[in-house]
Amino acid sequence: MPTNWKESGLRWYWVVVLVFIADQLSKQWVLTHFELRESVQLLPFFNFTYLRNYGAAFSFLSDAGGWQRWLFTIVALGFSTLLTVWLRKQPLQMWRLNVAYTLVIGGALGNLIDRLQHGFVVDFLHFYWKSNHFPAFNIADSAICIGAGLIIIDSIITDRNDKKKQAQNNHSAKE
Repeated sequence: MPTNWKESGLRWYWVVVLVFIADQLSKQWVLTHFELRESVQLLPFFNFTYLRNYGAAFSFLSDAGGWQRWLFTIVALGFSTLLTVWLRKQPLQMWRLNVAYTLVIGGALGNLIDRLQHGFVVDFLHFYWKSNHFPAFNIADSAICIGAGLIIIDSIITDRNDKKKQAQNNHSAKE
């Protein structure tokens, strides 16, 4: 376990700041330049569309009556705190997991600020193919998804490496 923050995963906290600033600046730009539901096609499969999400991922619980705002606030604060504690315990060199945790924290805090400030999350990245539309999302959502993906990849790689080491140790023990 690292003895101070400079040797721990907390040194990667700059990623939290970067994600948070990019997310908040992009949302502020959307709020000042777009009307609700206004859309601009940028590519044949991608629109820049201002939408409001009162729920969580893919508008989960968006029509729950308002209590979900506080639930998601508590969840965001809880996960951000837990991941920060884990970062403090992580060695600096475990970059994949450290980046994953900081991406999730930055995204969670970005959406948390929206919920507290507006009562909804600002979404604007809208991908589709023909008549099939993916739910709109934002930079914070992207960071959370990428972070979650990195956590899964890290667990697979770590599990493989552990199995290889165990096999090598078993082989060496037999000789």
